Amino acid sequence: MNKAEVLKEIIEQRRSIFPKDYTDAEISQEVIDEILHSATLAPNHKRTKPWRFKIFKGEEKAKLASEMQAIYKTTQPEQLFLEKKYNDIGFKINKANVVVSIVVNFSGMVPEWEEIAATSMAVQNMYLSCTANNIGCYWSSPKIVDHLKESLTIEENQKCLGLFYMGRLD
Repeated sequence: MNKAEVLKEIIEQRRSIFPKDYTDAEISQEVIDEILHSATLAPNHKRTKPWRFKIFKGEEKAKLASEMQAIYKTTQPEQLFLEKKYNDIGFKINKANVVVSIVVNFSGMVPEWEEIAATSMAVQNMYLSCTANNIGCYWSSPKIVDHLKESLTIEENQKCLGLFYMGRLD
């Protein structure tokens, strides 16, 4: 297969695959590094490189799950609180081998939409690299990420656009 055919196949196979379908097999640090490196190759106006990623694995990932469950519990009015949703938050994070926060850094050098677009292209590169490595992944943007400013050390000129879940597939 030539490069164009390989690329077409990867693009056609790219899907959001959810944690319930991930195996317990670990993603090697080498593959994680490759996925994140592919993100940094996304085009960005004036080379602002607006994406910021934080990797959650192991104990940090478990803390993230607990924190997000606590945020959900404290921010939901009692009549809207759903036990299933509360449990799903923990399940998804804990079932994923790796969770990556997606944060955009607004430089002030270009319009904000351009930096959001560049960050989105970086995530698309991550999707394609995951597909090429037989890793399931999906980008989730729950409202509760707005409350993760301290955990993600989000600065005044930054915004969390969601979480990127990754896990091995059979």
